[in-house]
Amino acid sequence: MNAAISVVSVVGIGADGWDGLPEGSRRVLRAAEVLIGAPRQLDLLPADACAGERTTWPSPLRPAVPGLLAAHEGRAIAVLASGDPSFYGIARTLAETVGADRLRVHPHPSSASYACARLGWPLEAVETVSLVARPLAALSAALHDGRRLLVLSEGADTAARVADLLRTSGWGGTRIRVLEQLGGPAERLLDGTAADWPHERTDALNVLALDCVRDPDALRLGAVPGLPDEAYEHDGQLTKRYVRAATLAALAPAPGELLWDVGGGSGSIGVEWMRTHRSCRAIAVEKSPERAARIARNADALGVPGLKVVTGPAPAALSGLETPSAVFVGGGLTAPGLLDTCWAALPPGGRLVANTVTLESEALLARWYARHGGELVRLAVAAAVPVGGFTGWRQAMPVTQWSVTKGCTEE
Repeated sequence: MNAAISVVSVVGIGADGWDGLPEGSRRVLRAAEVLIGAPRQLDLLPADACAGERTTWPSPLRPAVPGLLAAHEGRAIAVLASGDPSFYGIARTLAETVGADRLRVHPHPSSASYACARLGWPLEAVETVSLVARPLAALSAALHDGRRLLVLSEGADTAARVADLLRTSGWGGTRIRVLEQLGGPAERLLDGTAADWPHERTDALNVLALDCVRDPDALRLGAVPGLPDEAYEHDGQLTKRYVRAATLAALAPAPGELLWDVGGGSGSIGVEWMRTHRSCRAIAVEKSPERAARIARNADALGVPGLKVVTGPAPAALSGLETPSAVFVGGGLTAPGLLDTCWAALPPGGRLVANTVTLESEALLARWYARHGGELVRLAVAAAVPVGGFTGWRQAMPVTQWSVTKGCTEE
């Protein structure tokens, strides 16, 4: 970023336009030589008060930001944003471009603050999900019975799309309220349930408020690893529920971390890694195109559409992938060089967890355990099943699991 651009001002504005701005924000806009924003935002500024050159954002926006700011270097720039620019807004992109020290943000109440004020909801107790330039499937992971959600809308058809998702995924009883033009003279509220939502389109400037109600026959999905096996589409290649929960505990996901799920199968480890926190990321590597497609479908259905699927055999398919925080190997352990490649990719402090049910792979894990330490455990699960007129135990195949954290001096 050119040093001639000393400060970029970002001014939040609401549907109430110029009248709703505090004097500090008005001063910035009056003094600006260049005003950048969406056409709707720029139209809210009176021409007699704001004489700066008006420039609309191109599409796609993000890659255009550095060039657009550079084109106006040395001039007083004010960027307009909806509501609070730091709440799912342009302030993040600008901070990454010019640096936070060159950014001056003048916030307006966010759409979430307005919505909670209208509904009487405590803002700190409400989860917000943005569907602006994000897949609709991202909403699914936030659905829990009795929870209140705010959904930042992408446009006039968002409410109808959300209602359709809720109906088809077992949340038809969820109450939907659409709050349009919050804070402006055209403010309006639409109310209904997902099961009978009547509005194909709403005003484009809206926020959705959801009171989540799970249908009585819908599968219950908890907030911790170990989802029911029935939650997954699979062909038998699935890390079963109780072993999956133990595996995620060993992997120990933390916010912002990246997992390699090698030999993805149905994608359950990567899916549940990402469900632990919205900033967790995962790459599933699967050699079968059919299974790779199934992983993507499971990720969508369970609310983590950002899970990246790489189709190809490991270790070759691991080349060029972003450095992982942790690696899970659920299949193909005996492939030449696989464990070596995974181990070499891990940074100091990175974790590796490998599961197997075969003697050959177990012997391999025993050798790596002898060399690098960690924990080597055997997980055995038995389920109660009918035996004639009685009940007995049916033992699943035991799973050998090796988990280890890479030390600072190890290569």
